[in-house]
Amino acid sequence: MKVELIDLKKRYEDEKEHLIKCFDNVLKNGSLIMTDEVANFENNVCNFVNSKFCLGLNSGTDALMMALWSLGIKKGDEVITSPLSFVASVGSIVHTGAKTVFVDVKDDLNINEELIEEAITDRTKAIMPVHWSGKVCNMEKIMEIANKYNLFVIEDSAQGMGSYYNNKHAGTFGDIAAFSAHPLKNLNAVGDSGFVVTDNEDLYNSIKLFRNHGMESRDNVKIFGVNSRLDSLNAEILSYRLTRLKEVINKRRNNISLYKKYIKTDKVILPEDSLNTHDSYVMMISLCDQRDKLQSYLTSKDIQSLVYYGTPLHLHKASINIGYKKGDFKNAERLASKVLSFPHHQYLSEEQIKYVSDCVNDFYD
Repeated sequence: MKVELIDLKKRYEDEKEHLIKCFDNVLKNGSLIMTDEVANFENNVCNFVNSKFCLGLNSGTDALMMALWSLGIKKGDEVITSPLSFVASVGSIVHTGAKTVFVDVKDDLNINEELIEEAITDRTKAIMPVHWSGKVCNMEKIMEIANKYNLFVIEDSAQGMGSYYNNKHAGTFGDIAAFSAHPLKNLNAVGDSGFVVTDNEDLYNSIKLFRNHGMESRDNVKIFGVNSRLDSLNAEILSYRLTRLKEVINKRRNNISLYKKYIKTDKVILPEDSLNTHDSYVMMISLCDQRDKLQSYLTSKDIQSLVYYGTPLHLHKASINIGYKKGDFKNAERLASKVLSFPHHQYLSEEQIKYVSDCVNDFYD
């Protein structure tokens, strides 16, 4: 039985009729840049997450960089973040000229909020918690620390759409948040896309200007900005898919419950919601003994899986100048050696999930 990790082909077949309508709605108007579709999507996001402002951008990476830029983060500043994330989390900090300060993670793969305070120096300007795989960090404690030391909070909510902490949506705790709509996310475009949300009108106006070359009008350039505009077609598709997001997340959460029913071995630790969180589970990241051998075994059974990610950010070649070494963040390194994502998308059948589970059980038996 073949079990694929990604749902994109099946999702297209499921949504084909609606997606064709999205194409038609946008293309028949003869305009593809900064149209009403973009503004409509931004309003829809605001309503979904309960935020005052949203700006569509061309990627989650740009969303992080512009969030940092809008807060004035610059060379000589320090930003505290997690060593378990996609490279864009650190890359965005590096490109502002600021220094990345890592703090180790907890067993839930998120930053250990109890270690943040000791990492603060007189150059610390911001904390960037990463809601890894859709599990929201302990934002109550993080905001308490930020307020105590007068620090900005940029939420890396790339994987946080549809996630909640104490019934409050990811990305609505700090000063500003960055989201990704990359094709592998729960809310996904048909290419790179992203957006920021904030309640701060000054940050909103700053990024609104910067994303469009710094132009106040067609022939009036106030600053030198960049081109990071969400295109109209992706905006229309994202607005449609936003109406289905809760359905998608609920199906994925149900699939994870089925894995918990069928996987019997104690050599695999499956993800769990904590009492105050509702996770969107962009990836079903499990912790597996003999991870690499298990993945090879699953591949032999025609089951796709994904190591997401096997190298903590402080150990990449690109991070050498940041100044950390192996052993500096032992929990992150230990967990990275065990992480494996099983297929859990919304188009899986229970039979497929049972097959994957049986194969996992058989490997350890």
